[in-house]
Amino acid sequence: MSELGVSKGSTLAVIPARGGSKRIPSKNIRDLMGKPIIAYTIRAAVESGIFDQVVVSTDSKEIAAVALEWGAAVPFLRGAELADDWTPVSAVTLDALGRLDPDGTRYFRVAQMMANCPLRTAEDISASLSQFIGTHAESQLSVTRYGWKNPWWAMRNEEGFEIKPLFNHQIDRRSQDLPDLVCPTGAIWWARTDSLRREGTYLQRGRTGWVIDWRHGIDIDTEDDWAFAETLMRLSLQSSADVN
Repeated sequence: MSELGVSKGSTLAVIPARGGSKRIPSKNIRDLMGKPIIAYTIRAAVESGIFDQVVVSTDSKEIAAVALEWGAAVPFLRGAELADDWTPVSAVTLDALGRLDPDGTRYFRVAQMMANCPLRTAEDISASLSQFIGTHAESQLSVTRYGWKNPWWAMRNEEGFEIKPLFNHQIDRRSQDLPDLVCPTGAIWWARTDSLRREGTYLQRGRTGWVIDWRHGIDIDTEDDWAFAETLMRLSLQSSADVN
């Protein structure tokens, strides 16, 4: 039993990591502050101590070798049809479930954690699971609060430099009078396996959100994101050094 009172054998972690990244070539194994970026997700999952198995789903032998080196299992290479630019990530996790637990008796819940979210910690994973269990939800997404920009005041660019609000009734309201909005991040998504198999997605009706510190929930999709993540990591290391 884990410290959360959940049988380890009932919980699976799937880390999708395809080899064909376009915006940042070889992103999933590119060095980030001395480690391949995927290593941070693998280590956080392993160190959380709540998973029976931490699996990397990839189509790349190179990524598979790195994943094995850092402590993940890679029991299969997924097919090319699940490694294109259009396949929903949930389909990749469902494929892993179908391979590892074809009759649906091995795993009760599954976490999907993206390799391009390297700053989430083992503690984040444990905390998110505690909420997921406590709410009895069938799926839960990690979300972050927006920063200094208010999403209710978003505008779109039109021709001739005209800008039009996305939310007409909120554009002239004070920020303190508007509801709190959050944005999904790929750091830690949970689902009951029976529900995921039935619905085919984590984006289910009645899904809940677990708020992760924005500094831990950053998704790296561009070079600017990469530079920002490096800055956050350096600041964190400096802060730890100052404390010690």
